Formats: sequence, C-alpha cells, structure tokens
Amino acid sequence: MLNNIGLPGLLLIAVVVLVLFGRGKISSLMGEVGKGITAFKRGVKDGTEEIENDLEAAKDITPDAEKDKA
Repeated sequence: MLNNIGLPGLLLIAVVVLVLFGRGKISSLMGEVGKGITAFKRGVKDGTEEIENDLEAAKDITPDAEKDKA
C-alpha cells in the first residue's frame, strides 16, 4: 500500500498536516522527537557502559595455583 505513494502524495500529506497542526505545533513536536532520540542514545550508551563494567568485574579470580591443577 505504501509503495504506491509517490512524491506528490507525500507533498499532499505534508501540506494537510501543516494545515491541521500549524507550523508552531509541528516545530515543537519535532523538538520533542529530537529530545527523545537524544535520551534514547544516552540510555543505550549508559547501558553499554554498565554491561562492560559488569564484565570487567566478573573476571576470573581463581588463584594461579588452582588454575594449573585443571
């Protein structure tokens, strides 16, 4: 269904959205979307750092004398 929408269709949709919501509302909405994307990226980065820290903490702490017995 969406494969049949061309450039004229997209322009028509953009004009209708602009008329319905107004320029100010759309710009504030896009600002909120940008803040959401930034917060998502920050959360992913923090999660990755947390996992890396957990992996470092979970290193093998078996004494060398015990490792040789295996």
